[in-house]
Amino acid sequence: MARRKLIKELTDEEKRQMPLYPIGIVSELLGTTDQTLRLYEKHGLISPARRNKNRFYSENDIKWIKCLRDLIHVKKISIEGIKKLLLYAPCWEITDCPQDRRKRCSAFIDKTKPCWELNRMICNKEAGKECDECAVFLAHLKRGEN
Repeated sequence: MARRKLIKELTDEEKRQMPLYPIGIVSELLGTTDQTLRLYEKHGLISPARRNKNRFYSENDIKWIKCLRDLIHVKKISIEGIKKLLLYAPCWEITDCPQDRRKRCSAFIDKTKPCWELNRMICNKEAGKECDECAVFLAHLKRGEN
């Protein structure tokens, strides 16, 4: 029993960030190929964890890749276009954030700073409340800019 108390309970966010899924499983889950995932990595849109030479993805990585795939295949935005959007556009423009959610979003209310600078505190403290599905935030979180 004493041993169990020493083991730290993981938060939901920590669990979502754990790189558990190998590239083959992720490509199957998303209905894409390993090559496509490597292409996204080559362009700096994703950066999976590595164990030896193997790539492993977290649940957050998978969510972000779903966002990428939607931007590419549904909204018809090129990879280069996505890279530019992530640098300049506010997240609500990229993801078509609903109006009711915008009204609660500090980035929408105060447009003087990039959304990820304002929203990161909300996202880190209350995972899933505002930025959990945000393509822009997830991209900057993945790059270590949070």
